[in-house]
Amino acid sequence: MAFSSVLFLFGFLPLVLGVYYLVPDRFRNAVALLASLTFYAWGAPQFALVLIASSWLDYVLAGAIHSTVNSTTSKRLLTVAVGLNLAMLVYCKYTNFFVDQANALAAAMGLGQITWATIVLPIGISFFTFQKISYLVDVYRRQSQPTGSFGHYLLYVVLFPQLIAGPIVRYQDVASQIRKRSHSDEQFLIGIWRFTIGLAKKVLIADTLAVVADTAFGATAETMANPARLSCAAAWITAVCYAMQLYYDFSGYSDMAIGLGKMLGFDFLENFNQPYISKSVTEFWRRWHISLSNWMREYLYVPLGGNRVPPWRLYANLWIVFLASGFWHGASWNFVIWGAIHGGVLTLERLAAKRRLPRWPAALAIPRTFCLVLVAWIFFRAWDLSQAVRFLGVMATGSADATVTVSDLVSPQVAFILIIAVFMAFSPLFSGSYRYLDDWAIGPKSRGAGLKLALRSACGATLLLASATALMSSQFHPFIYFRF
Repeated sequence: MAFSSVLFLFGFLPLVLGVYYLVPDRFRNAVALLASLTFYAWGAPQFALVLIASSWLDYVLAGAIHSTVNSTTSKRLLTVAVGLNLAMLVYCKYTNFFVDQANALAAAMGLGQITWATIVLPIGISFFTFQKISYLVDVYRRQSQPTGSFGHYLLYVVLFPQLIAGPIVRYQDVASQIRKRSHSDEQFLIGIWRFTIGLAKKVLIADTLAVVADTAFGATAETMANPARLSCAAAWITAVCYAMQLYYDFSGYSDMAIGLGKMLGFDFLENFNQPYISKSVTEFWRRWHISLSNWMREYLYVPLGGNRVPPWRLYANLWIVFLASGFWHGASWNFVIWGAIHGGVLTLERLAAKRRLPRWPAALAIPRTFCLVLVAWIFFRAWDLSQAVRFLGVMATGSADATVTVSDLVSPQVAFILIIAVFMAFSPLFSGSYRYLDDWAIGPKSRGAGLKLALRSACGATLLLASATALMSSQFHPFIYFRF
């Protein structure tokens, strides 16, 4: 079940919210937990059972880690707990990739093939695995007290607003809210508004621009398109459309998750902060998928030594973190290359800062950073390395066999949406937009506030109606990060 589905919008969500607010406060965690398990089990109930069982094991091991006085024993228990979670992630997400690589090598050597039944990837496994690991490590570090209730821990793991694609939440950030949280009309209104904004980002912007990328790259691996048929301009406009699609798709999901959380009384941290206005790739990663960046820094970069190591180790750590980040996104060499590009650019930026080289003015630094990110996104979107390399070749030099021009890819409607998307992504007017949007949602308590609230409600209702109409009249597009 997806947030941007008719079933969720007009069936699941109203029912859950209705029951949630009808029952006494002491039963609301039970309603949220039951709703979350139903949400996750809707398409694959067997994975829900595995998730519950693995969460119970985490709960038991975390309690043992906390109660163990011997540091060696505690560390061993942590290793077992984290290892079990990573083993499940590797088995489900990467076994198919490793078998394919082994078969390719065997074929090159004239050896027999490994027979293997393809494993179906449990949806959201990357995100809830990271949350589970952060809980175990924080308990081991004494940064977080283990919860005394398995129900509380399971609710933290499976809470449906952010279960599938984040933001990645640390237990200590929501522990007090799980035990007791406040609800208010203002918070609920902000939640509705944020959810509506996220839905509009996804349905009206991302899904519209998706048509361009799907046409240029191919909608599936089986229908992979040849980049040589694109003109140079068509390749560039495709890259820009995909960059905007990815941003509005993923930030839209995060907005919806944050909005749903507020409707239930939870406050989740922001996950995006206008990343395309970054003046460096270092700054980009402070603004893009913030929860993943924080997780990688806290649970991988710092344990590797962080900044407290010789320069060569520091640069190696950066590469390791971003190679891991790339491989986390998907079991494909494309994602490894994508991670290597970001790790390499970050290393160069660190070297430039160390040597105190002059900084570029913002008017040049922002387009430069966007172009670097844009090139890396090609590896993120292409179906294989060959297609990515050929696509970049067309962007660089064009193609003698080009038959598809910009006008063939971009209709007037898509062009209009693209202009709006680019303006919102780059305009300084939208910096700090979440704070302003939240204030705008409830309005000031002043004279005329009732009229202003009515106008804001009408604006939100219009966006919701437009999004719902688009959902019912077009093909369903799942969130991009559901793949990861």
